[in-house]
Amino acid sequence: MGNLRKGVVGKHYYANLYEIDVSRGRDEEGLRKVVAEAAELSNMRLVDLKSWSFGGDKGGVSVIALVVESHIAVHTWVEYAYATVDVYTCGEQSDPLPGIKHIVAYLKPKDYRVWYADRGQDTRLTQPKEVKLR
Repeated sequence: MGNLRKGVVGKHYYANLYEIDVSRGRDEEGLRKVVAEAAELSNMRLVDLKSWSFGGDKGGVSVIALVVESHIAVHTWVEYAYATVDVYTCGEQSDPLPGIKHIVAYLKPKDYRVWYADRGQDTRLTQPKEVKLR
């Protein structure tokens, strides 16, 4: 009952990556590895990891990690050298920031934008904030 009083934690970083390294953006195995590493760096416990490679117009790779604390998702569009990344946790001991930094560094974008949203239970009036990775 004591945990109910703390409320639900929700820490969500998400990013748009522009002009990524397309060889890495199409490397399904490399992306699976970097997402698994991101989960570990963020103190998240990996449950399952799925990936798909899509060819043709707007092709790329999608990797989804189900973690006990929530999820990590990466989607690439190699034709556009573009990717999106989500690292979300409801774990009190998890920190999604190291994970998103790791994925961004792997994809080597020439430019990117990252936002943080507090998605906890008591955040009805909060708005996402753009953040700078260091």
